[in-house]
Amino acid sequence: MNKFAIYADACCDLSQEIRDKYDIIYVKGHVTFPDGSQKEGVCSWDGFDKDAFYKDLRKNPNGYSTAPASPEEYKEAFEVALKNGQDILAISISTALSGTYNFMNQAKAELEKEYPDRKILIVDSLRFSTGFGLICVKASLLRSEGMSIDEVYGYVEANKYNYHQCGFLDDLSFVAAKGRISKAKAFMGQLVGIKPFGEFDKNGLTTVLGQVKGDKAAIKGFIEYIKATIENPEEQIIFVATTNRMKQALAFKEAIEAEIKPKEVVIAEVYIQDAVNVGPGLMCAYYYGKRITDDLAYERNLVQEIIKKL
Repeated sequence: MNKFAIYADACCDLSQEIRDKYDIIYVKGHVTFPDGSQKEGVCSWDGFDKDAFYKDLRKNPNGYSTAPASPEEYKEAFEVALKNGQDILAISISTALSGTYNFMNQAKAELEKEYPDRKILIVDSLRFSTGFGLICVKASLLRSEGMSIDEVYGYVEANKYNYHQCGFLDDLSFVAAKGRISKAKAFMGQLVGIKPFGEFDKNGLTTVLGQVKGDKAAIKGFIEYIKATIENPEEQIIFVATTNRMKQALAFKEAIEAEIKPKEVVIAEVYIQDAVNVGPGLMCAYYYGKRITDDLAYERNLVQEIIKKL
């Protein structure tokens, strides 16, 4: 048994295979459908018609909504590990996007009264999807190397701003409808063939740093951006996450393997808990690299220089 358990929420977008490989536990969320019915937000497409979901989501983006697990549900999930004598490191999706971190802390406050000898540490990843999932994987690897829960917690807090997003969401009008980006910025996502170039910011959101015309040019530009920002690529696991853009994700994976040569590239589905809010059209790589600057000035200038050369 591991000396401490690693928990994530359903927005980590880690498949069953990855979770089993790295012994990561996740807590399911909740999805409400346009007809008012509800289902669990799970890291799987089992039980869902993915193609029908995306087709309907595009037509009716505001008909769907999500909610995180409740404090009581987190308490119940955490208690499984505590009863087994394990401490807990829980990592949440960005607080800029969800109340999950606060709900985890509410559960922690209750459980610390009942299990005073156990340790529960909670991290706001300030990331989402497999950008956040990749942090969970790294935490697992450090745990397997023998690091204590305090050491792993310290690493995650110190290094979460080093986790990058590099890719596009080619329908910004969708996230604008969800109130997650301005309609002025979203206009660029409605132009045929324009690929908005997004990166994480210090607030745990995505900032558009530029626009690229066409899939091939976008992938070429993304490769140059990764080359300039990644650290020790031969040691890196890179996730390429996609919402209904598998063709582009596979091409991106091949380019990363040929040009960046990381330890591993994993194609990752974005599951329903995140897909409801992201919509179709996401194709992004997530990886560890240089610390992202507070104002994204370096990253924005880098993107503009790359675009000029495309």
